Amino acid sequence: MRAVAIGLLAALACAAPVAAAEGAPAVAAQTTTAIAGAPGPGPSKFDRVFVTKFGPASAKRVLVLMPGFQGGAGDFTLDAREIVKRVPGLQVWALDRRTEPLEDTSRFDDALAGRITVKQAFDYYLGWLSDPSIQPHFQPVDAAQFGFAKQWGLSLTLQDVRRVVLSARRQGKRVILGGHSLGASLTVAYASWDFNGRPGYKDLDGLVLIDGGLLGSFRTPDLAATKKAIEALDTNGPFVDLLGLKLPWAAGVFSEMAAVAALKEPTAPSLAQTFPLLPPVFKPPIPVTNRGELGFAFDASTSPKALSLIHVQAGRLGPTGDWVNGEVTPIQRLAQTFAQEPNAAEWYFPAKLTIDVNAANALTRNKQTDYLKLRPWHRRAVDLPLYALQTDLSNGRVLRGAKRFITGSKVPRSVLVDASATESHLDPLTAAPDRNRFLQTVVPFLRTLR
Repeated sequence: MRAVAIGLLAALACAAPVAAAEGAPAVAAQTTTAIAGAPGPGPSKFDRVFVTKFGPASAKRVLVLMPGFQGGAGDFTLDAREIVKRVPGLQVWALDRRTEPLEDTSRFDDALAGRITVKQAFDYYLGWLSDPSIQPHFQPVDAAQFGFAKQWGLSLTLQDVRRVVLSARRQGKRVILGGHSLGASLTVAYASWDFNGRPGYKDLDGLVLIDGGLLGSFRTPDLAATKKAIEALDTNGPFVDLLGLKLPWAAGVFSEMAAVAALKEPTAPSLAQTFPLLPPVFKPPIPVTNRGELGFAFDASTSPKALSLIHVQAGRLGPTGDWVNGEVTPIQRLAQTFAQEPNAAEWYFPAKLTIDVNAANALTRNKQTDYLKLRPWHRRAVDLPLYALQTDLSNGRVLRGAKRFITGSKVPRSVLVDASATESHLDPLTAAPDRNRFLQTVVPFLRTLR
């Protein structure tokens, strides 16, 4: 669906929406299109965001969902298909940020369609790193050419989101805004934001926070730490290097490659396990299958504790090296989520966005917000119904933050769900519908917002 060349991507983004994948339920009709974003640092071709829409275009309400840290619109595909079936008159719009055109997903599309083998896709994206003879191969973005992305922070992101919200409102839709993880933090920041004198909450009809938020939900650095983080952008570059390999795209590519392999060749010997550049913490102690490798890398029982942002409760690695389901997320659903296009990972996540979100934690004007020119000034006036769910990620801080938001605002009613006993951070996005606390509780909440 997307090619390497940025110019071609821009042209495609302005073209007709992309049809849903074959076999998708008719009620959950799916299209992807582009919406003009706010003018920002860098070439104007990047001033756009991408929206995948589920459900009937005639719907009078829309749930706009923002992905979290290094997340993509594909995070919400499985839930969105269920939500629009269960809540009449509702669409779901899932967002990809302006970094989306930097991703070359062409060979993943080919592998999913059967035009190339899984091994050919692996060699294109990863194999060439240890075998330079592999040609052609993936060409990563030269971060040195993207110095302007060091300014892609919270203010620009929320201005982009506002273009999406206003687009929905121009179509006569009422908008519920939500997100997962950092996307939930963006949600409360948007509601509290001052858009040139107009509070963000005035354009909304409800808030949905999926295991995220502000007011202490996550860490809060002081002003000195914030300044140090800004200075480090000049050394570390504009994009987050999650795996510490000096390859900011690696986390996104590894996760998508593992998922494609698990989906297309689930019981074949793992391609990644013997790859020399795969971090040792992701290598199981016994030979495993492709889906065994995927489960080992993501399941909370075996995945590194430092990477709790990618954890699911999926089951266990069996004695033969294959994956054994047994908890809330079947391995097939995890593979479907990360193998699809639009995908569930953001290959090039702007580091400035996390810095700004952390600094805006208090949702009030202070030294940090003044230093970064942030505008989260209207929390006390927010008068929207609020839904919040927490998993085991934050040790209860997500719901504590949600309660602080409710206490310090005019929220008329709320639904607070504690799923920490059974779910890890990604489970609300991937759990089977009959075991998914998010689906079970957000659907009644959405039905009340009429």
